[in-house]
Amino acid sequence: MLQWDPPEFVRAPGGPPSNVAISNVRLGGRAAFMGKVGADDFGDELVLMMNKEKVQTRAVKFDESVRTGCTYMKIKFENGKMRTEIVKAAAEDSLLSSELNLAVLKEARIFHFTSEVLTSPTMEATLFKAIALSKKFGGLIFFDLNLPLPLWRSRDETRELIKKAWNEADIIEISRQELEFLLDEEYYERKRNYRPQYYAENYEQTKHRRRDYYHYTPEEISPLWHDRLKFLFVTDGTLRIHYYAPSFDGVVVGTEDVLITPFTCDRTGSGDAVVAGVLRKLTIYPEMFKDQDVLERQLRFAIASGIIAQWTIGGVRGFPTESATQNLKEQVYVPSMW
Repeated sequence: MLQWDPPEFVRAPGGPPSNVAISNVRLGGRAAFMGKVGADDFGDELVLMMNKEKVQTRAVKFDESVRTGCTYMKIKFENGKMRTEIVKAAAEDSLLSSELNLAVLKEARIFHFTSEVLTSPTMEATLFKAIALSKKFGGLIFFDLNLPLPLWRSRDETRELIKKAWNEADIIEISRQELEFLLDEEYYERKRNYRPQYYAENYEQTKHRRRDYYHYTPEEISPLWHDRLKFLFVTDGTLRIHYYAPSFDGVVVGTEDVLITPFTCDRTGSGDAVVAGVLRKLTIYPEMFKDQDVLERQLRFAIASGIIAQWTIGGVRGFPTESATQNLKEQVYVPSMW
């Protein structure tokens, strides 16, 4: 039951960026994936799968000197404790700045990445080189936090690690748990004591089991805000998307993310589908940056995308199509909200 209401352990933040790329293409967009794989069966299979899903892979490098998904480690003992040291990184952690495809970066309107790339020194240097080039070519930087498990150990250490990438981003998407982790403990306490305007007579018996609907104010999230930021999206599954812009903020209500099919076992793809829906709409509706009504209408499309992903089995089968997402949006929301 940890995936439903984890008090201590965090919900799985999301899948690999390739999931977002595939979902974006299925929603009618264009996506190119940038990275490195080994010249082995696993690497061939990953690239083939993206090609089948019509994700551009001309920025993917094949390297015979490294292996896909395989890191060589050296185990040693220091002061009675066992330590590990990386001897040779996996292919996906080995992309060099000189191997970036400038043509792809020049075409990209939005450059999307997650915090996992920051855990590799080689990839960190490559990432910031790519960000600088993307900004030079006029692209927007989308930081999809997706904190891997080691980064949940220390709030201060995590904030220091992601600080540079956070300050470079134009658009940031984080989960509700990630927001609370990055904020201080006093926010947890205020959120726990929040009492809704309307509640049932048995509220006292159910308040510890209900989902939290608290919307943080711009003043409360100000420690995380910076002047370059155009949007901060805080997702709570498909239940709600909280959004913050320089001149307005608000929340778009969706529906509870419950398991309703016997095949649904992994909701990772749901979060990736929501992010892909946001990316898709940001590229075709630039007025979302200034018009709050347009923003909310398009975020409902992203929510519908996530709902479809959690209704079907995990993996690429669960990613929605544009027509299916639009049809569900029209069923979930009344016409005036389209």
